[in-house]
Amino acid sequence: MNVTIYHNPACGTSRNTLAMIRNAGIEPTVIEYLQAPPSRQALERMIADAGLGVREVIREKGTPYAELGLADPSVSDERLLDAMIAHPMLINRPFVITPMGTRLCRPSERVLDILPDTHKGPFSKEDGEPVLDAEGKRIAGA
Repeated sequence: MNVTIYHNPACGTSRNTLAMIRNAGIEPTVIEYLQAPPSRQALERMIADAGLGVREVIREKGTPYAELGLADPSVSDERLLDAMIAHPMLINRPFVITPMGTRLCRPSERVLDILPDTHKGPFSKEDGEPVLDAEGKRIAGA
């Protein structure tokens, strides 16, 4: 299965998402988007394919969000996209693209909705929270 993850290795949610993809027996294409950001067209397509609005995918914490005045609700989607292209750290992560769909995987378990049921055994997040049981099945609430 062809899977792409827009990944930030410094982000625990992104690391957990990548680990869940690999637990399904898939080695994805990993794009460290801070070094290789998506094009504007690709970003617009990911947002649309995930069924989200532009403002829903912008990251505020640890970014120049406030300094750029992006909190103002009158800021257009065009300006938000311009800011995300100019400052990729404003793009929330991780985005995952599979033939089964595109998701902003926050929380990381959202990736399970777009992966085949091929998980190999149990899986717990870095913090120890269980996500998959011994048979590789999703735990209720995860």
